[in-house]
Amino acid sequence: MQEQILFAGFGGQGVMFVGQLLAYAAMDANYEVTWIPSYGPEMRGGTAHCTVVMSDKPIGSPIVSYPGIAVAFNNPSFEKYEPIVATNGLLVYNSSLIDQKPQRTDIQMLAVPATDIADELGNLRLTNIVMLGALLAARPLLTLDQLRHALEGHIPSHRRNLLDLNLQALERGAALVLHTPQM
Repeated sequence: MQEQILFAGFGGQGVMFVGQLLAYAAMDANYEVTWIPSYGPEMRGGTAHCTVVMSDKPIGSPIVSYPGIAVAFNNPSFEKYEPIVATNGLLVYNSSLIDQKPQRTDIQMLAVPATDIADELGNLRLTNIVMLGALLAARPLLTLDQLRHALEGHIPSHRRNLLDLNLQALERGAALVLHTPQM
C-alpha cells in the first residue's frame, strides 16, 4: 500500500499542521512516511501546501505529481489541484469556502462544510481537523484512534487547551461522511 496525499490552502489554515499530524500518526502506525511542506511568498495568507506519502514499503521518491488524494481548503487550491488528482482518486474540498462545481467525473468528490462545522464548534482554526476526519472516514488510511493518539502527542503546547475541541472536530468530520449516504 502506498498513498500520496496533498493538502492545500492559504497559510494560516492549518494545512501544514494537518499534513504533519497525518505523517506522525502514520509513523506511529509503523508506516514509511514523507512530509514535504511548500509555502508561497507569504506565510500567513499566502498559498501553502504539503504532501504526505505513506507506505508499507520503502518510499522511492517523496515527489507527488498526481496525488491519489487531495484536500483543498480554498478556491485557488481547488482550481489548481482538481486537474491533477489521479484517476479514481479522491478530492476532499471545503464547501464552506469553495463555490466552484467539480469538473471531473473520474474521481470521487467529497464536499465538506468544514469551516461551518468549525464555526459551530467555536473556533475556525478547527477547519483542518474537520477536513482530516472526513478524509479518514472516506478513505480509512488510519483509524480515528490512531489520529487521536497522534493529536494528543503532537499538538503544540500553546494549543493544548484546544485538544478537546480538536478531538470533537475530528469526530464531526468523520461523522459527516459516515452518516451521509454516498452518491
